[in-house]
Amino acid sequence: MTTREEALAYGLSFPNTYQEAPFHDSNWQLVRVKGSRKAFLWTYERNGYINLNVKADPEWRDFWRSAYPSVTAGYHQNKEHWNTIILDGTIPDKDIRRMIAESYDLITDSPSRRIYEAVKKIPKGQVATYGQVARLAGNPGMARAVGNALHRNPDPDTVPCYRVVNAKGELSGEFAFGGPGAQAKLLETDGIEVTNGRVDLKRYGMKL
Repeated sequence: MTTREEALAYGLSFPNTYQEAPFHDSNWQLVRVKGSRKAFLWTYERNGYINLNVKADPEWRDFWRSAYPSVTAGYHQNKEHWNTIILDGTIPDKDIRRMIAESYDLITDSPSRRIYEAVKKIPKGQVATYGQVARLAGNPGMARAVGNALHRNPDPDTVPCYRVVNAKGELSGEFAFGGPGAQAKLLETDGIEVTNGRVDLKRYGMKL
């Protein structure tokens, strides 16, 4: 990701968002959340590169700054809570997307964030259903939202979405994990037996 258009398109892919140029200066293009009108993605050109300002959780703010020289303290914003991403081609797209997604979640207090935290609680060697994850995230009625959030999982290395199955113990569509049999292989690595695309919930299901 090196262009403003790519960054804006990704920002606008999140629910209830819109683009605005609030300063009557076309160099500054923001993506805001409808209702609160809070901006979670600022885009502008500076020193020959497109820059993005994103809100950062204090636990991750310094990690991103130390991981990439092109992530710096927020330009023209509160440096305790915002980072600037310089789109100079040195940062992998997946990490840029992850930082934008984190900013969206922080601005909206999105259920997605609670869902990801809930999935992190599923122990190795066990699985949970979409309904169980919804309950863990504080809203039993958002099982469908769990599926949507996991499809957009910005951090599969630490959010083990492959441990989530449906109410019958059936695995997700193969596209979600990178190819045929991928989810089954991940579960088997955890020590979970998969038979005909299904996990025995009585044996491996997480107990709430």
